[in-house]
Amino acid sequence: MRLFIALNLPEQEQARIHAAAEPLRDQGFPVRWLESAAYHLTLKFLGEVRPEKLPVVEQVVSRIAAATEAFPLTIRGFGAFPTIRRPNVLWIGVDPTPALRCLKQDLEWGLAHHGFERETRAFHPHITLGRTEKNRGAGVFRGLDELSADLDYEGRVELETVDIMRSQLAKAKKGRRYQLLSGCPMKVAGKARGKARGKEG
Repeated sequence: MRLFIALNLPEQEQARIHAAAEPLRDQGFPVRWLESAAYHLTLKFLGEVRPEKLPVVEQVVSRIAAATEAFPLTIRGFGAFPTIRRPNVLWIGVDPTPALRCLKQDLEWGLAHHGFERETRAFHPHITLGRTEKNRGAGVFRGLDELSADLDYEGRVELETVDIMRSQLAKAKKGRRYQLLSGCPMKVAGKARGKARGKEG
């Protein structure tokens, strides 16, 4: 199974982001745009994981989530990797708050004890909107930098779970589809939390 750890967005916020990015899609750039239901913030990519190791991953993520105070995400600023002029991935940014950085670090250390390699690259939290197509011609993204800078968007969402996700290739060259395997509750003041429950999403 190809797994990753993520923070999933409410449907309403996914729809707002999708609407805000419409001017980018309308320009006809050679980009494979994700459906709004696929918008999420990846905390850690685990890669191929044997099914028998999933309970260990669930145990680690559940423990870390339960010890983490639920916190809001602030979403704003369109950009691209590696650069806006020669993009491979187009995204909207997420503020790298101390709470988010601590959660990321706790997951890295906790999973490293069970054989998952720690990520050494700098953490740039973002929500992927699309990936550029291969064999694109020179200059096809002319004007993308100015257009992205002109887009005004800011969202703030309250999240209460850290999610274990499965990534699978979709049919008909539609990229990947994501399945929620387990939602691990974070600590929320004044609320009684039940056990994590997996579902398809």
